[in-house]
Amino acid sequence: MATPEDFDMDATLRMLDAASGNYPPGSKEETAIQLSAIALLYIRHIKKLDDFFKYQQEFSEASPEVRVAQTFATREDADRWLASGNASDGDLVRIAGQGFQVLRLPTGVRFLRTPLPAELGPAGSK
Repeated sequence: MATPEDFDMDATLRMLDAASGNYPPGSKEETAIQLSAIALLYIRHIKKLDDFFKYQQEFSEASPEVRVAQTFATREDADRWLASGNASDGDLVRIAGQGFQVLRLPTGVRFLRTPLPAELGPAGSK
């Protein structure tokens, strides 16, 4: 994981720009990558990059005791639960062994792929 000392914003933005070029303009993938770049620029603009790295460090060191709200065998089961209205913004769930977070957006409730600590391996490993 990057640290404030070794993070190169310009190189990262170039990588994101190159990655977005692998997808058609206006596609979900291209839009997601562009929004990621804008988010980084915004964090720098509001002078919160150090706070972001503190959060990243906390996230990286999260213990395996992270509370998983629900576990589902299939994505279909998870989608039914999401549609039921029982999900809360920020809930962490496990779907077929992978972590996701519930996001409440203006367009509806969605899952965002969020690896759980167990998926990331032992703390400090790279």
